[in-house]
Amino acid sequence: MKNLLLPLLAFGVTGLVQAQTLTGFTPAREATELKMEAEFKKLQSSAAYRKHLEMLTSTPHVAGTPENEKVRDYIAETMRKAGWQVDIYPHDIYLPKGPGDVAVEVVTPIRQPLNIREYLFPEDKYAADPRLMPGWNAYSGSGDVTAEVVYANYGRKEDFEKLKDLGISVKGKIVLARYGGNFRGYKAQFAQLHGAAGVIIYTDPADNGYMKGLTFPEGPQPSESVIQRGSLLTVNYTGDPLTPFEPALPIDGKVKVKRLDPKDVDLHKIPVTPIPYASALEIMKQMKGAKAVPGGWQGGLPFTYRLEGGADLKVRLKVKQDIAITRIYEVVGTLTGTDYPDEWIIAGCHYDAWAYGSTDPNSGTAMLLGLTESLGKLAKNGQKPRRTIKVAHWDAEEFGVIGSAEWAEQFRDELTQKAVAYMNFDAAVSGKVFGASASPSLKKLVIEAAKSVDYPDSNKTVYQHWMAQGTPKGGSTVGIASSAPALAANEPIIGNLGGGSDHIGPYMHVGVPSLSAGVGGPTLYHSSYDDLFFYHKFVDSTYKMGPMVEQVVGTMALRLANSDVLPYDLVRYASDLTTHLKAAEKAIKAYSPTYTIDPILSAVTELKKNAEAAEAARQHYLAAGRKDKVAELNKVMQQLEQSFIDKKGMAFGPWYRSLYASSDPYSGYASWMLPALLYEASLKSTANLPELEARHIKAIQSLSTKLATLTNTMEGTGGSSVGGKP
Repeated sequence: MKNLLLPLLAFGVTGLVQAQTLTGFTPAREATELKMEAEFKKLQSSAAYRKHLEMLTSTPHVAGTPENEKVRDYIAETMRKAGWQVDIYPHDIYLPKGPGDVAVEVVTPIRQPLNIREYLFPEDKYAADPRLMPGWNAYSGSGDVTAEVVYANYGRKEDFEKLKDLGISVKGKIVLARYGGNFRGYKAQFAQLHGAAGVIIYTDPADNGYMKGLTFPEGPQPSESVIQRGSLLTVNYTGDPLTPFEPALPIDGKVKVKRLDPKDVDLHKIPVTPIPYASALEIMKQMKGAKAVPGGWQGGLPFTYRLEGGADLKVRLKVKQDIAITRIYEVVGTLTGTDYPDEWIIAGCHYDAWAYGSTDPNSGTAMLLGLTESLGKLAKNGQKPRRTIKVAHWDAEEFGVIGSAEWAEQFRDELTQKAVAYMNFDAAVSGKVFGASASPSLKKLVIEAAKSVDYPDSNKTVYQHWMAQGTPKGGSTVGIASSAPALAANEPIIGNLGGGSDHIGPYMHVGVPSLSAGVGGPTLYHSSYDDLFFYHKFVDSTYKMGPMVEQVVGTMALRLANSDVLPYDLVRYASDLTTHLKAAEKAIKAYSPTYTIDPILSAVTELKKNAEAAEAARQHYLAAGRKDKVAELNKVMQQLEQSFIDKKGMAFGPWYRSLYASSDPYSGYASWMLPALLYEASLKSTANLPELEARHIKAIQSLSTKLATLTNTMEGTGGSSVGGKP
């Protein structure tokens, strides 16, 4: 790939001088940066990436187990050897101790125990490890119930409403739901709300399985014994269930933290467990209810799906799951900046897994360990970053994004003052198709970095490969519970950050600009088969993707760390806000036709003017090679994203404080852009719109004022630099 980037004009800015090749750099600093990046890109190794992946994922390592502590120690040792300062932060969280006692069986008309473990295959030696746990859902309620069965499609809010409309009650019955459409915890929540006695979740072959292609071990699609494990946690905050808003510091530590009584936490009370589709088939083929499923509910098993099993079919579901205070560990490596040590660039990925985690998450972990080694070598050769770079490895993400949320709460004040960006790389090397999601200010950074890195075994850059993928077909099927990305002409699609990973705390609670990027592909998500055999056969037998992603990540980290003025995309806020505001207006107009979003859009118009002026001023400032007021400028820059942080928080959960973005409270995974407005729309309410408009206008005006401050500061005449080194 080319090291030199095509000159860019700032998006939406007219009549400006041509931008520097690298956003945020003076010409002199740019030359130094490109030289450092060229040296950095000589340091990656497929062999090193493979070694790390094999060391990390040779054994199952669920959070709270001794095996996961060994992974922690390997991560810490690797970073220390690379010359990084390593700190380990313990947290005591309320965590399931394991699956406990789980059983599913057909009781009548015939008694038939059902399989809850993946099959053993001779070609996959990892599948036979006795430490592998059966299929289970963390934070299930405990119970032993025998009842009739109702099929509830994906177990979404609208699916239960449809059942009610059709006259089908789930009260006292076991709900059978397929994965997809929403977070599994909401399947349990909605089922419990409607009176169900328990929930069984399975992967339907119409969604993932033989209807999509060859199945494991012949192909990468889920075969009949594959089970998707996962957490059910659906409290209205992220992190430890017992310590909302406060870090779950060690019980035996000096600082005492008040913990909620588990009885006062809204955890699921009914038993819930996942099964493979071969086991689901044994239940569903015996369902004799009079009503076939409505349109869109039929799956891929070879018979007509029915809504009810009938009185003759009884199924037993037993879950006895113990939950206790358990210690977890966040491992954070620090490479201190030479000029601005109190400005932090943070890259992170969790390290706990449901089994081996070779794609999810530890392909990202292995890549980040390679990054620490590469940056460590640069530092030893005298090429240290100007700002501090931190690489964080989070624990207990699989149980509900817990470790990173606790760390974000513990260091909330410091992050507010010091964090420049958070970049998340959960499962970042899981295939060969590049993609990214980002807050507006970091989109240009991803694009420019992708243009500077070669895609392996091709004559294309990562960016060209990304662009060649085109627009994905389909899109969200969740209705209002998902926000479409804000598109720009002649750019690849950059998604919105939703739920489900470790950006939630920094981005949606603290207000740190965030992104996620990497390569994706086939996956046996949360199954025992997400192992080194699967990775080598179906993901990347060359192991070249790891070094490639490391180069993209390292390039972004170095540009954030070494730029004169932080390389945020200033004008993107206005264009993206316009897209999301119009989408919110459309959702509200569906039930209130006279509603208009114009008052907020008027504030965005002023924001756009100030953003364009700030971008023009930055280009002139940098082109002139100025070094004065840099620290002052970057301090304002760091506060831009925090304009959206609202102390009142969201009506669906005050822990989520960003007016700009959140995970949606109905599906869990999808992104909600302008979530306060979308929540009001989901309730078909207009009662709170005046107050919500005022809060959004205030946030946008705050951002606009900060951009105007940047312009005024840069348009001032030269002088001495403020703080740090020029």
